[in-house]
Amino acid sequence: MLSVLVNLQGTIRKASVIDPAWVRPDSTATVWVDLASPTAEEAAILMQVFQFHELSIEDALSETHHPKIEEYDGYLYVILHGIDFQAAKHRFATHDTDFFLGQNYLVTVHDGTSRSIERLRGLCQRNEHVLEEGPAALLHRIVDAMVDNYGPEVEKLAEKLDELEQCVFEEPRQTLVKPILELKRDVGSLRRVVLPQRDVVSRLARREFDQIGEQVAYRFRDVYDHLVRLSDESILFHDRLSSLLDAHLTSVSNRLNQVMKVLTVIATIFMPLTVLTGMWGMNVPLPDFPGPERAQFWWIAGIMLAVSAAMLLVFRRRRWL
Repeated sequence: MLSVLVNLQGTIRKASVIDPAWVRPDSTATVWVDLASPTAEEAAILMQVFQFHELSIEDALSETHHPKIEEYDGYLYVILHGIDFQAAKHRFATHDTDFFLGQNYLVTVHDGTSRSIERLRGLCQRNEHVLEEGPAALLHRIVDAMVDNYGPEVEKLAEKLDELEQCVFEEPRQTLVKPILELKRDVGSLRRVVLPQRDVVSRLARREFDQIGEQVAYRFRDVYDHLVRLSDESILFHDRLSSLLDAHLTSVSNRLNQVMKVLTVIATIFMPLTVLTGMWGMNVPLPDFPGPERAQFWWIAGIMLAVSAAMLLVFRRRRWL
């Protein structure tokens, strides 16, 4: 879907076609073109009207890429990631948004699920001041909204991590390897997106490019600070999960050792009992114990009990039990 907003002399217009004069360097208009899941005809605007480099167009129309920033002749090409709210119901996931930033225009390309862009589009239609600030300021507003959306999802990851830690120490018999690995996968996805995205925003905040003015660069510094905190939290989550997995596996191993110790003690106790029952069960003459024939069973049973008690006493003194 194609959406075009243009600010002409302080008046916001919603257009269905793009006048090439609007995007010329000497134009006084400010244009925002949003392509949500564009068709081939809509995507042709990138080449026919804006004359972007074919490599940047190919990246914008292809599947997910890692965050990056590239400078071309007359414009910046930026890839950043926002939270995928649909996939977040099951796991942590993101979707990429592509930005083409010129002196008087901003082109956004995404899959149509960006709440940040949808919210900013409505804000621009209600308040002409948003587009009057320029395309770089509009880029900052979108990126800032995308980064702010990370907060609730990161808090959910932290809550899941706290719950897993509680389960590991309070319910050691529960199998937690799968949920720990699933959460570790989500944290890994967060790190793979936040770390390069932090580097991209850092370059925008350092005024490396002509399209980013001094005032907008200051705004990007605030976004950069948010991404630094997110990256630090992702590293902390990863370390906590690694320690949590080690603690859980250690707990499982200790429980297994306890079970094996008990079974070994039982088997050791039954070894001499098996010898006694085997010897007196043989069909050969054996020494008789004092008393009548019926008393022989109780002698053997008593010896077995005495041997078992003696072995248990030895095990207890040696702290094997």
